[in-house]
Amino acid sequence: MKSTPLLAWYRALAIATGCALLIFCGFMIAKYGFGAAKDATMYVAMLHGYLYIGYFVVTFLLGQKLKWPMGRLLFTLAAGCIPFASFVAERRVVREASAAAAPAAPQPVGA
Repeated sequence: MKSTPLLAWYRALAIATGCALLIFCGFMIAKYGFGAAKDATMYVAMLHGYLYIGYFVVTFLLGQKLKWPMGRLLFTLAAGCIPFASFVAERRVVREASAAAAPAAPQPVGA
């Protein structure tokens, strides 16, 4: 697969969603562990939610385009809700897309 705008959007949203989720986890610890940042936690949760919606849509479209099996699609969709998983999934998807886009090595003619 050639690098497409869909892959670029996937990369950006996977990283943004993962970062927002980690920040959200930190705010949840502050809220429930220390009783701090109660109001800010709601806004960080909303930010992660909006980013995840975009991540979900773009990941679904990318999975359809690349004809992923259902299990792969579900794991990649769920990665936006599991801390650090979106980073792992993003690297794997980009690596596989790059490998698919690389031209095959030419075979010698008289071999």
